[in-house]
Amino acid sequence: MLFNAQERHARRVAFFAGVRMALGAPAAVLFAGMLGFGALGHASQMDPWLMSLSSWTVLALPGQVVMIEMLSHGASWMAIMLAVTLTSSRFVVMVVTLFSQFDDRDRRPRLYAWVHLLAMTAWALSMRDFQTMPREQRAPFFLGLGLVCGLVGLPGTALGYWLAGSVHPAVTLAMVFINPLFFLLTFTEVRPWANRLSIVMGCVLGPLMYLLDADTSLLTTGLLAGSLGYWVDRRWLRPGTPVTSTAGVQE
Repeated sequence: MLFNAQERHARRVAFFAGVRMALGAPAAVLFAGMLGFGALGHASQMDPWLMSLSSWTVLALPGQVVMIEMLSHGASWMAIMLAVTLTSSRFVVMVVTLFSQFDDRDRRPRLYAWVHLLAMTAWALSMRDFQTMPREQRAPFFLGLGLVCGLVGLPGTALGYWLAGSVHPAVTLAMVFINPLFFLLTFTEVRPWANRLSIVMGCVLGPLMYLLDADTSLLTTGLLAGSLGYWVDRRWLRPGTPVTSTAGVQE
């Protein structure tokens, strides 16, 4: 037995706690974002089945938007694969920072299936709440949260595709950006000031980097804002304190 009876009960409770959390604002926000994505695909005259399938197989709205945009412009599949891979490179860091906080007994082959449920919303909420949660409860909590968030993507995309004709284009575009906004607001609640400083600096540097070079503005803004936020936090706000993870959990 990897976990005793008391731990198994606590893990079931943690799983349903993740489900309950996802059924609130996270699922609603993700559903709205997928509605916008489905409407965007309709405007680009994409196949509805391809759109809906991408919401389960890709499960990353920025990569899905890039895929649809490049498909509509007739790009090759090789170019599309490369572009989507680059936009999803953030998952490398997300997996390392989140899954390293699981209990060692959860490091089993099934993690290869669980990792597919990792998305921006599930990662941000898990990183925020793991600091108050025993290690053995973190994996089931993430699984419940990620499972619900993953399941709402497909019906949201399909519904957005079929409702596209009755919704103003500006509204559908706004829906696409609801999920990143929710992610941003979620990270303002985490304890380390480095995250908050990075968000503020990103808001300031983003427009400036866009004016300098629109093609690389997102990458340079994230690199500069994140580095500056971390440096200011370590240099002036918390000098000499132990290094913590993004969620504020001491490692």
